Amino acid sequence: MKPTAWGFLLVLLTAALVLPLGQTPLLARPQQGTANPPAQQPPQGQVSISVEVPVVTVEVIAATQHGDILTGLKKENFRIYEDGVPQTITNFSPTDAPITIVMLLEFSRTYGGWFSAQAKYWAEPFFHKLNEKDWVALVTFDMKSRVEVDFTRNKEEVRDAIFHLYFPGFSESNIFDALTDTMDRMKEVQGKKSIIILASGVDTFSKHTLDQTLKELKQTDVTIFSVGVGKGIVDYWDAHGYISSVGRLTFYQAENQLRTFAEMTGGRSWFPQFDGEIPGIFQDVVASLRNQYSLAYSPANRTRDGKFRKIKVELVAPDGSPLTVLDQKNKKQKTVLYHRQGYLAPKDIGAK
Repeated sequence: MKPTAWGFLLVLLTAALVLPLGQTPLLARPQQGTANPPAQQPPQGQVSISVEVPVVTVEVIAATQHGDILTGLKKENFRIYEDGVPQTITNFSPTDAPITIVMLLEFSRTYGGWFSAQAKYWAEPFFHKLNEKDWVALVTFDMKSRVEVDFTRNKEEVRDAIFHLYFPGFSESNIFDALTDTMDRMKEVQGKKSIIILASGVDTFSKHTLDQTLKELKQTDVTIFSVGVGKGIVDYWDAHGYISSVGRLTFYQAENQLRTFAEMTGGRSWFPQFDGEIPGIFQDVVASLRNQYSLAYSPANRTRDGKFRKIKVELVAPDGSPLTVLDQKNKKQKTVLYHRQGYLAPKDIGAK
């Protein structure tokens, strides 16, 4: 069954959900043009008491310093902190639900359309890594973002849409607006969800500033993966004297922005120089999503002040000592954990 149109009713995907106590998951996917089913009412004569229990869910990717994904970890291998205070993990599970991902593709005439051509060319191999049950949508952007294909399990439909992207419309690349708009569209999508960006990272005309975009990232539960499409050509331009120091700084800043988008949301970033790196990068993206660990806890700090709470996750052995990971040659490997850096606490009216 195909999800409803993105602009009206976002798809409710069946996935492993961490829910407040007493809440029943809503798995019905309403048909287009129908209203959501009404909430069930308690039987007459009974008293219904609703108690809000705040729950924070953190998707974690565990890997070695070389990028090898760590699988088979248990709840006892994780320790989580909020603002430096240890938290009790109440729910834990490997998140093996189907992938739900938006491909956000730069498609503009900026720099002669080079970056758009590279993004389009590199996008195609990604679909070979997806499974039959995975959901994917395609959004392109120049001056504004456009939903080219809504969520679908038909990968050929998305590949065909990319193939038929012929001529970019505008010489603008508004990645800040495109990213915030896409995250906003995904707010009602249930379960784990992600965005893979194929772009230069250069922003030319957005209504949103970088600071506003970063603020939105602090509130999202979407994991972002960034693939920069500019490094190879920019290095070539630089080596042949075709780029000024100001232009070089612009691209360094663009890469840093893409890297920050990923780091803040628990994703990963890559800046390949050669076409041959792309299949491996997409394999890493899919492996990361298929081997995430979902941790949930009820914050010890229940203050509703709207402030940003920092999250830190550590890997430990069952006895609480640091977890030792060995490679095939029994050499110790450093570990890297990818997870969102924090969240904004809810805020009561009048709270300072």
